[in-house]
Amino acid sequence: MPSNDNQVPSSSFASFGRSLFGRREQVHSVEANHESIPLNLEFKSFQDTVTDKFHGLSEVSDDELLSMEWMGKLLDAFISCHEEFRAILLNHKEDLSKPPMDQWTKEFFERLVKALDICNASRDGIEKIRSWQKLLEIVVCALGSQQRALGEGQFRRARKALMDLALAMIDEKESGSAFSHRNRSFGRHNSSKDPRSAGHNRSRSWSVSRTWSASKQLQAIANNLVPPRGNEITATDGLALPVFTMSFVLLFVLWAIVAAIPCQDRGLNISFSVLRQYSWGIPLISLHERIIEESKKRERRNSNGLMKEIYQLEKCSRHLTDLVDSVQFPLKEEQKMDVENILKELAVVCKAFQEGLDPLERQVREVFRKIVTCRADGLE
Repeated sequence: MPSNDNQVPSSSFASFGRSLFGRREQVHSVEANHESIPLNLEFKSFQDTVTDKFHGLSEVSDDELLSMEWMGKLLDAFISCHEEFRAILLNHKEDLSKPPMDQWTKEFFERLVKALDICNASRDGIEKIRSWQKLLEIVVCALGSQQRALGEGQFRRARKALMDLALAMIDEKESGSAFSHRNRSFGRHNSSKDPRSAGHNRSRSWSVSRTWSASKQLQAIANNLVPPRGNEITATDGLALPVFTMSFVLLFVLWAIVAAIPCQDRGLNISFSVLRQYSWGIPLISLHERIIEESKKRERRNSNGLMKEIYQLEKCSRHLTDLVDSVQFPLKEEQKMDVENILKELAVVCKAFQEGLDPLERQVREVFRKIVTCRADGLE
């Protein structure tokens, strides 16, 4: 799908800071200057749901942030908020086509269409991780056998798999590999056991050009996403407020997905425009700042993704590659211990991928379906 290159109006999170988080109970769900505007209890309940969901997500430790488990909770939060929001749309569908609500409705559904590209790109990103996982398992199998002493043959096999892994990850970062040529449909599964063939065994029911950019797609979704003014809230009987809230939740969740999972032309330089007066904005501000800090701390702006398990994979494979390249035979006891320790870390990463990738993919699929369903409701 073509990307919109328009930029988002610049507005930094820096002026808000984490100190605002302590004022959560003092912040209302409507603009402070328009507290006299009556807010439908259904709308207020939705604002509270969003606040509670993302407040819980923002309370995790730095070690948990951006892990596959946390990503799963993020997508669950989105699905929960989306279901409540969809009920609001269905309950007020006769108002969606009335000015000025019709423009808010139109822009929201346009963002939903753009979001589908990112869902597909992240789905392919998960498939890339699976290909890395298979190469990692070869390394663990080659060096992890307890039935015989480690010899040159096992190290040659491990070195070959590590080189293939390094090349695969470089390809994803710099050339996009075969995955950038065409995205796979959500309705098909790749049955090939060869990780290198994954990019060539795809449904052609969905395509993304080689120039498609996740960063630009996020910018297109964020374009013109500004809070409703008081007169707009009044003119729409408050309905513009939940539409703006869900639009921003959609943008943030997609931004976090692109930050964590390998996507074509990733980028975190998206600017958000959100006011302190929204209680749900405070945990989102906190999460945005923490993710940005994490990307700077790891100095991985051009990495495959900020997902915790990807970072562990990169770190362990790099250390093991250095060790494999420096060993001399027969192995010294100290070298054996180093290999064993790194293999234990790699085994943990492999297990995390084995247990976490399938559930994460199912959740991405579910987000995709929810978006399609909501878009279909809009067309009706």
